[in-house]
Amino acid sequence: MYVSRARVCLRGWGGVAAMAVLCALALAFVLLLPCTQTTPGAPGRAGQRTAAGTQARLDDCVDAEAHRRTLAPSGADGPTIDAIKARPGARRKLVVGVDQNSYRWGYRNPNTEGARLEGFDIDLVHRIAQDILGDPDAVQFKAIPTSQRIPAIQDGRVDMVVRTMTITCDRLRHVAFSAPYFKTGQQVLAPKSSPVTGYDGSLAHKKVCTATGSTAYAKLDADRKAGRLPASTDISATVPNQLDCLVRLQLGEVDAVVTDGALAASQAAQDPTVELKGEAFTTEYYGVAMKQDADDLVRRVNRVLVDYRAHGWQSSYDDWLSATLGRDPAPSEPPAPRYLRGS
Repeated sequence: MYVSRARVCLRGWGGVAAMAVLCALALAFVLLLPCTQTTPGAPGRAGQRTAAGTQARLDDCVDAEAHRRTLAPSGADGPTIDAIKARPGARRKLVVGVDQNSYRWGYRNPNTEGARLEGFDIDLVHRIAQDILGDPDAVQFKAIPTSQRIPAIQDGRVDMVVRTMTITCDRLRHVAFSAPYFKTGQQVLAPKSSPVTGYDGSLAHKKVCTATGSTAYAKLDADRKAGRLPASTDISATVPNQLDCLVRLQLGEVDAVVTDGALAASQAAQDPTVELKGEAFTTEYYGVAMKQDADDLVRRVNRVLVDYRAHGWQSSYDDWLSATLGRDPAPSEPPAPRYLRGS
C-alpha cells in the first residue's frame, strides 16, 4: 500500500531512482522485522546465538563423555541467582524438582514429622540452598515424575532438578547440567525365582518395564533395533515414575525392570522377593539439571560440588546408600570434573 502511494508522486528517472531506494528500504524492513519482534517468554537474538553455539558444541557429543560438558565453577552471582534471591518473603527459596518415592534417594520418610523428604539427592539440595541463600532449608520441593524432569525446567516450574538424572547428549540439547555427582549403570531387576539372568538372551519373550523418558528405555529400544536384544523382548510397558515399575513387577504384569543399578538396589531393599540380575551394562553419571541459559547457576552448583565431594558426599553416601550399594563408595564416585574449554 505504501509503495503504491509513493509511485503516484514520483516521475522520471529521478522518480525511478527514488523508487528503487524506497523498495530496497522496504525489503530491508521486512527482513529485519522478525529480529525485532518477540513474544512473551521467547529468547531474544542473544539467546538464539547462545542456543546455536550450544548446539554446535554438541555436534561431536558422545554419551560416554557428555558428563564433561559443563562450565567451570564460580561463586559469582548472575541474573539467575539474582532472581532467586529477589523472591519476596516466604517465596525466597530455591525451587527444586525431586523424587518423593525413590527409597534412599528422594522419598518421604513416614517415620518423621510431616513425612519429611530425605535421601542422597535431598542432602545435595540442602547443600546448594545453603550456599546460595544461606539457609539449607530455604527450599521449595516439587515432586515431579521421570517424564517431566526436562519440561519442568524449560517451563520455569523449577530452578533445577536433582532427581537421579543421567547426563546424556540428547538431554544436553534441552537443559544444562552440572558436573557429575554420582556414577551408576543400567541393570536388570527381576524376581529371585525368575529365569532372567541379566541383560541377555534370557529377556527373550519377556515383558520389561522402564520409565518414560528414561535412559533405560532409550537403551532397550536402540539395542532391540540393532539386534543386541532379542526381538521378542516386549518393551512396551512404560510408566511415568520408576517406582511404578516395581509395583507392576510385584503384580506380575511385567517380568523384569531395567533401571539405574543404584535405584534398582534401593527397590530390592524395599522388596526382598526381587534382586539385581547380572552386572551393569552401561556407565552413567547423575548431574543437576538447569536451564540452558542459567550459566551463573550452573557455575555456582559446580562450585558447590567441588566442596561437597571433599566434605559431605561420603557422609551422605554412608547414611543413605551404603546399606544397598555396599560400604565401599569407590564404584559410585564420580570422576574428577573436566570443564568445557574456554569456560
